[in-house]
Amino acid sequence: MGSRSMGSRGMARLVVVSNRVPSPREVSQAAGGLTVGLADAIKGQPSLWFGWSGSSTAREGDEPVPTAIEQNGVTYATIDLTARQHKGFYQGFSNGILWPVCHYRLGLMQYSREELDTYLEVNARYARALKALLEPDDTIWVQDYQLFPLGAALRRDGVTSRIGFFLHIPFPPEQLFRALPGADLLLADLDGYDVVGVQTEQDAANMNGALQAVGVAVRAQAYPIGIDPKSFARQAARGETSKEMGRLTQALNNRALILGVDRLDYSKGIPERFRGFERLLQRFPAHRGKVSFMQIAPVSRGEVAEYKALRRQLDELAGRINGDWAEIDWIPLRYITRGLPRKVLAGVHRRAAVGLVTPLRDGMNLVAKEYVAAQDPADPGVLVLSRFAGAAPELGDAVLVNPYDPDEIAEALDRALTMALPERLRRWEAMNAAVTRVTAASWARGFLDVLNNVQVRQAA
Repeated sequence: MGSRSMGSRGMARLVVVSNRVPSPREVSQAAGGLTVGLADAIKGQPSLWFGWSGSSTAREGDEPVPTAIEQNGVTYATIDLTARQHKGFYQGFSNGILWPVCHYRLGLMQYSREELDTYLEVNARYARALKALLEPDDTIWVQDYQLFPLGAALRRDGVTSRIGFFLHIPFPPEQLFRALPGADLLLADLDGYDVVGVQTEQDAANMNGALQAVGVAVRAQAYPIGIDPKSFARQAARGETSKEMGRLTQALNNRALILGVDRLDYSKGIPERFRGFERLLQRFPAHRGKVSFMQIAPVSRGEVAEYKALRRQLDELAGRINGDWAEIDWIPLRYITRGLPRKVLAGVHRRAAVGLVTPLRDGMNLVAKEYVAAQDPADPGVLVLSRFAGAAPELGDAVLVNPYDPDEIAEALDRALTMALPERLRRWEAMNAAVTRVTAASWARGFLDVLNNVQVRQAA
């Protein structure tokens, strides 16, 4: 199967494959989400984490040669891509085609067969590089939509290890997904995996319908991901006393805070959120001058046309709302397009009277869970959540909204801002129990327990 890699101690290794590999420092300091779950999974056992280095300086025609470093029993191995491969695989097919299709936005897909070919080429490149690092008894866990075909590529290269796949974004209904040219090929490649996981039961039903339609035997199962709630709660409590929080408290001047935190992406429903807040000011005048909405939306994929257009739209909306409603001593909407330090962000979550999370479609949405975990148990805020978020089935005690209806968002915000403490406590306690029950660590354990009990395939 290949030479034995550094760090082998005679135990079966876990091999994690993701599009991009975090640094050992990022793993050690992670406070939530995927990295926490995977960091817990690799803790205490020989492990390999493999993927792209972040560099697009490889030369055309060169075979990938992994670069590896080892820390705390984990080998972090990466390969470079060429500039052409990065553009076609990552910017093109993964984020310009698969991402909108999986988020039910078929109209934003700009299909190119050349980009599909590059996507398959890069997955084959990953497979060749990874095979050289594998040991016979490895368990391989592949992460997310960039790597749909990787399992099949590894099988074609003769790998018989247990291989699992987890999709972190939504999976749309069968007819929608199969409108993507090449969809049947991607679905067939999922048969290279022994276990396929998705976020919700709806995603599992959608994927299984698509798999069944093309005669693929493997079936998806739901494994909802969580956060590390205790760690995030500690960070929130510490962040509440930070210098930055002192500045925020002074700026708010006793006004209630509505908070949105999202990557700048068209799936997050940020324009709809802005319009809902504007309707709050129009329809519920008692809140004028008494509430501030802060939207933190770090720019991502800024080179993609749809994301440039989204940023222009939000700039215009924010400017118009503030122009129409601001007073000399009050700015209704604070819009920040850069990230905040995680401790500060956790403190802002705790300070916010309302967490406003309105994706048009999401795999899970861990921001909703982070908002719940950050709250003061004696005086919690209220989560207003899109019913289309993957977290909605678990967090049914949020105030659920249809994000396409600005009036419904406005009504939910008014309800949240005026909600009495007993109801806030009841809702938060139920949601906090859910966030505590399903964590990043339990997600990883649950998936791997199933994968490790699968019978190893026989060599062809």
